[in-house]
Amino acid sequence: MPLDLDDTIVALASPPGSALRGIVRVSGIATADVVAELFRPDENSNSWCSSKLPRRFTGQLELSSIIVPVPVALMFWPTKRSYTGQPMAEFHLIGSPPLLEATIEHLCEKGARLARRGEFTLRAFLSGRIDLLQAEAVLGVIEATDHEELQKALSQLGGRMTSRLGQVRADLIALLGDLEAGLDFVEEDIEFITKSEIARRLQEALLVVRQLAEDSASRLPAGYRRRVVLAGLPNAGKSTLFNRLIGQQKAIVSPIAGTTRDYLTATLPLDSMDIEIIDTAGWEDAADLIMERAQELRGEQVSASDLVVWCTAADLSDKDKAEDEQLRRLAAKQSSAMIHVLTRIDLTTEGPSDESDATIRSALCVSAETGHNIEALRETIRACLNSANASRSELLGTTAVRCRDSLQQATQSLSHALTATQANHGDELICMEIRSALHELGTILGDVYTDDILDHIFSNFCIGK
Repeated sequence: MPLDLDDTIVALASPPGSALRGIVRVSGIATADVVAELFRPDENSNSWCSSKLPRRFTGQLELSSIIVPVPVALMFWPTKRSYTGQPMAEFHLIGSPPLLEATIEHLCEKGARLARRGEFTLRAFLSGRIDLLQAEAVLGVIEATDHEELQKALSQLGGRMTSRLGQVRADLIALLGDLEAGLDFVEEDIEFITKSEIARRLQEALLVVRQLAEDSASRLPAGYRRRVVLAGLPNAGKSTLFNRLIGQQKAIVSPIAGTTRDYLTATLPLDSMDIEIIDTAGWEDAADLIMERAQELRGEQVSASDLVVWCTAADLSDKDKAEDEQLRRLAAKQSSAMIHVLTRIDLTTEGPSDESDATIRSALCVSAETGHNIEALRETIRACLNSANASRSELLGTTAVRCRDSLQQATQSLSHALTATQANHGDELICMEIRSALHELGTILGDVYTDDILDHIFSNFCIGK
């Protein structure tokens, strides 16, 4: 993406389509001149051009392709204290697509050009109004698919992560200064800072960076749908439950064990969250090559899942209960989280009341046939996924993916610096490792960047942001 900041750019800043209001955004050095070509202020807004403070002005747009003046509100930021760090303006007018297109077309005729993807936020970053973490959070807010993801994006946009990493970076710079000052007076045998103090400060920085590195390793990219796998012995009612949850007959249901040999997937909406639910083959010994492959696929799905719903048939024979328990424990070791469900509860009237069935009695009893407790199962799935997602990371998925290597490298450098300190090695080696960690932290915050990095990040934005 060419970094030409002198052009005045324009784009639609509101969602496409008809609406009560539409927003056209302009930014650049010549913003006031371009806007003045079309904006006719009301009597009480005549001083808009000379304003030194951000203000709202009212008036009309005179567009040659529109036969009547268009009522408009102008939001004008005359100085560098705007979002982009440049003079900026927004026209708020009727959200008619032809009218908005005409406004953009006339602004381009008067000297503006169409903005590229993410160019407004790119200018905000390059002018120092936001850092790279906050720039990615803008995209996170736009792409948030549920309340938790939105809150995470808003937290990052508000500078929470910037503050933590910025403080670590400032502390390391101060520590590096103390160490290098000591190197300047090494012949005078003056100790500016003790090894114990160096170790303490390195440990504090390492604690924060290591935690973020671990978080980033568990974060998933934006747009990832959480995966819920239905597992259990053959003929445990998994396919019937799958059909009930998604509300359609997608899986073949049969009383014959082993009917499901491949796995089926479907999208399951849960409030504001869309999850991918997967029906897998029953856990059993492979009798042929097809079943062997089905078992391999089932294992892959369980290992890659965010949650396993283990289905135990309520009418399971006493002989099979031990096997079910053993396989459930094995599946629990392969998965991130598990819910135990007692299926086909409509086929038994006694229920799991025996003391030896304590683990079964703690399961959620459901009937896919009658719909009993299906909503409770949905709510349990949603709560488990939300809990797992909340504890997964403070970082957005896109940020975590970009920063993963830098966080790991910074962790490694700080670990080496701490080891060198504890082994009483020379301060030169410690300084070298601290500089390496500072470089990686600078890369995360955007103090160190390349055009390729910026192009990769901002090309994912929509035009007008």
